[in-house]
Amino acid sequence: MVAGAKKSVRKEDNTVRRVLDSIRQIVRVLRLASREAEKRVGLSGAQLFVLQKLAEGGVLSVNDLAERTHTHQSSVSVVVQRLVERGLVDRTRSQKDARQAEVTVTAAGRASLKAAPTAAQDQIVEALEKFSGRDLKQLAESMDRLVEELGVEGEEAPMMFEEDSPKAAAGKRRARSNGRARSRS
Repeated sequence: MVAGAKKSVRKEDNTVRRVLDSIRQIVRVLRLASREAEKRVGLSGAQLFVLQKLAEGGVLSVNDLAERTHTHQSSVSVVVQRLVERGLVDRTRSQKDARQAEVTVTAAGRASLKAAPTAAQDQIVEALEKFSGRDLKQLAESMDRLVEELGVEGEEAPMMFEEDSPKAAAGKRRARSNGRARSRS
């Protein structure tokens, strides 16, 4: 009976809808901004974000770039490689530390940025920076809990709207499918 009572309270409470609406609005902002970047300069939203952060910083290591984009190093590395392939950034070995790569924007990358919109991720970062430390920590903890409940905690989060390569995506689908098949056995 308690479970039924809980459902009816939740049904009347619009908190879940408010959360879903907020997620939908954030995803919409990101999707529209990514489409605009694609239309104007032929870049994904993630590629534009990385290119803009790189242009702000001059010569950066991939780790520095990951810090500036608030993203895992390996996710940034994938985006940097795509920008290198397009001739928008250069990646060279550091003179100071041969273990590190230095990344810089090329002339073609700077030209692309002249026509580019502002990356939506920058808007989100700016909005989050307006939160009090306590509110930001509470939001982070709530989002961590949501991710945990979804069962995807511990998985690396790729940059927003920077899809995996088709080969990597197919491998992940096979791994998930094999995991489900094993758990049913």
